[in-house]
Amino acid sequence: MNGSTDRTSHPDRVWSVAEHLDDVLARLRPPAPVTRQLLDAQGCVLAEDLTVPLPLPPFDNSSMDGYAVRAADVAAATEASPAPLTVIGDVAAGSDELPTVGPGQAARIMTGAPVPPGADAVVPVEWTDGGTGQGPAATMRAHSAAPQDAGGEVRVHRPAAAGAHIRRAGGDAQAGDPALSAGTVLGPTQLGLLAALGLDTVTVHRRPRVVVLSTGSELVPPGEPLGPGQIHDSNSFQLTAAAREAGALAYRVGAVADDAKTLRAALEDQYARADVLVTSGGVSVGAYDVVKETLADLSSDEGRVEFRKLAMQPGKPQGFGLIGPDRIPLLALPGNPVSSYVSFELFVRPVIRTLMGHPEVHRRTARARVTEPLGSSPRGRRQFLRGSYDPVAGTVTPVGGSGSHLVKAMAHADALIVVPEDATEVPADATVEVIPLGHH
Repeated sequence: MNGSTDRTSHPDRVWSVAEHLDDVLARLRPPAPVTRQLLDAQGCVLAEDLTVPLPLPPFDNSSMDGYAVRAADVAAATEASPAPLTVIGDVAAGSDELPTVGPGQAARIMTGAPVPPGADAVVPVEWTDGGTGQGPAATMRAHSAAPQDAGGEVRVHRPAAAGAHIRRAGGDAQAGDPALSAGTVLGPTQLGLLAALGLDTVTVHRRPRVVVLSTGSELVPPGEPLGPGQIHDSNSFQLTAAAREAGALAYRVGAVADDAKTLRAALEDQYARADVLVTSGGVSVGAYDVVKETLADLSSDEGRVEFRKLAMQPGKPQGFGLIGPDRIPLLALPGNPVSSYVSFELFVRPVIRTLMGHPEVHRRTARARVTEPLGSSPRGRRQFLRGSYDPVAGTVTPVGGSGSHLVKAMAHADALIVVPEDATEVPADATVEVIPLGHH
């Protein structure tokens, strides 16, 4: 869609799930990439293609503790007739002065140390007597002892081919090779690669800052006793955690009373730190639906929030707009906990992933066989039921009913079961679309 809602904002229009999501995503303005220190970039998405600036590894080095030798000198070595070599010195990791290995010579070498000139193979210490004049059984003790004096002797009991136990310069990557592509999510191994390349900073799409507010005078923080007609605020915790799981830096403001002035002030207080604002509750047609009342009346300078009816269950009422001087995206979700969470998965999560430049904006879907009937579904609405998905068996089992207040059932589900708009009944063994709710 083109981002303009003037032609589509008739209050009686019913939007499809796809139409609403397309309109929301079309009006986002992803922030400019930023440069971060490596550990501060964890979880972020790379904003540029990177190439390898130097060979990995940068020099030939030993993959074993042992002795750097000439392969020709140990070609005939056996247990019965070991090859005696003169030890000319030690090569430790980080050594910058290397002895030259000549015929009949060896240099004691540590894992990761540069291979000295003249040597073309490394024999593991276990293949030698460790310079003790004894059998291989003594080699490990000898190799962990003090550095060996030059001029000593080591006996090699097995042959080593040229190149044995040597990690060649550029064997992992050559200078100029692609390192990581834009769109890569930076996890521990990717950050390790960047560090190995000598990079201490990286350009990334920053993680969006999401501020979550619940609305409702009946809401009480967990840990406080309930009075008559009160319930504990669960949405702000659920949605903040969901935003963090999606990759955002999320902040929970908590519950705001059903008062337009209080809500407006609470939102304005968050403008400085929010890239996305998420509210829950107050978007239906009740007398105290303060979110809708407050945000629908914003002036043109303050932005605009449009409230819509969607052809979905749960989550029919939705609000979206850009508010404040920086036109911050605001998504107003229904207040029932299941409606709120399903709405987050369908709309807020794709917003977060789009703003952070993530290559996977939408959750992957699968097809599964439903193990029992799903009951009736309203014609003309896309229904999202909770389920327990078994990817190995290719089955999904409904969890709880269709009620939008069933918090416990939601907590025991790991997938959403999608019932299309034209289906009113789904029998057992039918194939359905599922949306797994894992950490991808």
